[in-house]
Amino acid sequence: MSSVPRPALAIIGGSGFYDFFGDDAVSLEVDTPYGAPSAPITVGQVEGRQVAFLPRHGRKHEFSPHTVPYQANLWALRSIGVRRILAPCAVGSLHADWGPGTVAVPDQLVDRTSGRPQTFFDNGGVHVSFADPYCDELRGAAIGSAVPELPLQSTATMVVVQGPRFSTRAESRWFAAQGWELVNMTGFPEAVLARELEMCYAAIALVTDLDAGLEAGEGVSAAAVFAAFEQNLVPFKGLVRNAIAAVEGTDTCARCRVHAGVTLPFELP
Repeated sequence: MSSVPRPALAIIGGSGFYDFFGDDAVSLEVDTPYGAPSAPITVGQVEGRQVAFLPRHGRKHEFSPHTVPYQANLWALRSIGVRRILAPCAVGSLHADWGPGTVAVPDQLVDRTSGRPQTFFDNGGVHVSFADPYCDELRGAAIGSAVPELPLQSTATMVVVQGPRFSTRAESRWFAAQGWELVNMTGFPEAVLARELEMCYAAIALVTDLDAGLEAGEGVSAAAVFAAFEQNLVPFKGLVRNAIAAVEGTDTCARCRVHAGVTLPFELP
């Protein structure tokens, strides 16, 4: 058992992050009470530390945003020792000045999803503090890891929509009118499930498009989103590498420990 890796830090991201690891990386098949995660978890060395990687959409991008097994993903990571998660993701911009290639480190989240299992606590009367949905320590590491090629915004509110469709122009204009800057399809319930399992979590968002309410013409297309992500993937991965190196500590921070004095209906993995 001593040879089984126990990484404290994980990346939940896209398949483009597989090449973070060398030939010494190992693959872990993890079973959970919520079924199998999106894919086996890869564990290897990144910037001198042991890091786990889980592709949220699966190895072949087989999971749509609303079908990602979020509960299994977070449970699996916690069960192998992960306590801190960096979550790179693609987003649309609701801010005219934040064009493709902008990186934002959100500090707030708005949930506009529906029908997604979003808690581990269906019984037991457990209520989790979520006023500040992202870990300040991990956000600081990401903000301090900017690269010259990608302008970085250190605060943003990210609204998470159900998908898999993109927003209508009216929805996009409505979101922007609320003062929200980013729109995404996967950031919830990922963030709250991490909090329920007392894991630090921070999103690192790469803008791939201006959302429909800001953009003239035919609106957002999946092909354009994927192309913009690929175009900026190399410097974006460099930023994530920098953030991995900058993360201090291996345990959950005090703010993300939310169950003090609470009797849980089960033990955390």
